[in-house]
Amino acid sequence: MSKLLLGVLLCVIACRPDTTTATAPYIIEKSVISKDAGIASAHPLASKIGLEIMRKGGNAVDAAIATQFALAVCYPGAGNIGGGGFMVLRNADGTTDALDFREMAPAAAHRDMYLDSTGNVIEGLSINGHLAAGVPGSVDGMVKAFSKYSKLGDWAALIQPSIELASKGLILTEREANGLNRTRDRFIELNTRTPRFVKENGTWQMGDTFKQPELANVLQEIRDHKEAGFYEGWVADSITSEMQRGGGLITKEDLANYTAIWRTPLIGEYKGHEIISMPPPSSGGIALQQLLSAVESFPLSDYGFHSIEAVHLMIEAERRAFADRATHIGDMDYYPVPIAQLMDDGYNKERMANFNPDKATNSDDILAGEFADHESEQTTHFSIIDKDGNAVAVTTTINTGYGSKVVVGGAGFLLNNEMDDFSAKPGVPNFFGLIGNEANSIAPGKRMLSSMTPSIVTKDGELKLVVGTPGGSTIITSVFQTIINVVDFKMGANDAVQSCRFHHQWVPDMVMLEKDCFDEGTQSALKSLGHEINQRDGYIGAVEAILVLPDGRLDIAADKRGDDSAMGY
Repeated sequence: MSKLLLGVLLCVIACRPDTTTATAPYIIEKSVISKDAGIASAHPLASKIGLEIMRKGGNAVDAAIATQFALAVCYPGAGNIGGGGFMVLRNADGTTDALDFREMAPAAAHRDMYLDSTGNVIEGLSINGHLAAGVPGSVDGMVKAFSKYSKLGDWAALIQPSIELASKGLILTEREANGLNRTRDRFIELNTRTPRFVKENGTWQMGDTFKQPELANVLQEIRDHKEAGFYEGWVADSITSEMQRGGGLITKEDLANYTAIWRTPLIGEYKGHEIISMPPPSSGGIALQQLLSAVESFPLSDYGFHSIEAVHLMIEAERRAFADRATHIGDMDYYPVPIAQLMDDGYNKERMANFNPDKATNSDDILAGEFADHESEQTTHFSIIDKDGNAVAVTTTINTGYGSKVVVGGAGFLLNNEMDDFSAKPGVPNFFGLIGNEANSIAPGKRMLSSMTPSIVTKDGELKLVVGTPGGSTIITSVFQTIINVVDFKMGANDAVQSCRFHHQWVPDMVMLEKDCFDEGTQSALKSLGHEINQRDGYIGAVEAILVLPDGRLDIAADKRGDDSAMGY
């Protein structure tokens, strides 16, 4: 493994613009109990806008749309209209749905586009600059969600708060100012025009007002013309002009041909609970169910929270699930993903047959399962439940912090670098160290594999938990650990979310820990079992969760690892 890859894994796995402790110029609540409705998102202004939409009669989908556009303004490092994501929803009547608004490869993309003449991956080409961008899906996704599920029925009302926020400006938190300053040189280097994210004189400070008039103009177009305001007209012209100036691939035809897709959610079981999550091109739903099935027969609650036995077991389950992810999961419109086999309870228990409670398995000895037939990121998540019991989990992304670092000239929004989530070459790790193979190779119009895991949990037909997180490859394991915290260790939402986390992804063969997560005794015990431990200074993920209490109240938790904010009424 290269020193660069190891450094990336240790320094950016949390996949957030900054991981320092931030002082915010806003009142931020991390834990709220509410009677009727609740939201947890990555920024207090976005949470407030989403909550107000529900107060005005909108449902959880209306609130999700408003929150999505608000995050594009107040959380530019991850909130986006230049990226994509996934929505999982459960209506109050128990029906479920899943929306795939993941980015797509441009028509001119091809399998070997990031390789040199000798067949080696060109370092950084799929991460930085214009060639890293896939066709954005967020705007079309929100329009499709509105058309199918909006209760408010007023599209303009969902967008207007974000227009005003972009026009009037928002007050930067310490975290936001640090993120913009740290990326300043990249913004200057990679853009054909110096973007507004670069302060003209000096550096950004907490308390500065950040205005985005170009983005406000784009949002007005979307307000007035829905998807046509983004994929057609002057906004589309701005995107394609930016591509031409910087050597990117996205064309007007690519934009016109983009469409978000409604998919059937994956539904699994865990200890009497129903787990509703996202199908491919997200790997999250499959991998989450594999992890839960792998540990289901073990007495986790008896082992105890963060006991050596529990942690060792969960690490070994994670190792096996990520081995399968590398080989078998991709865009199922292009590759026959063996969903039923991968989610089969018997298969996942069989995968644990060589689990040794006294010894770590070497990842070199763990291969993906074989089947006869087949059937990443700067990311943010928000969880919403409305007063009628409709629940929405949305994870959306531009991949790494500030995406490709390319801001569309004259339009003021960042483009993603999601093309790095494809496998540039079989067996070569991407930015997050994830290995991919043929299932996730590049092809025109194909959607790149994702780790996003927006999930909803029910018990006995009743809504119990809405959960998700950013974090690149750690998304899957963070959601897994949060569900285990609630189901097995009987935690409330706040304890489940704020608890420290660990991560293993098969390759590289190491356990990554948040700082001070385990005491020296626990770390020594894990090392004695054969685990390589890498403790990092930064965070893993930023979970947003809403737990429905037995009396029907909502226990809302926003992660302490960012400016994330919980609100309810």
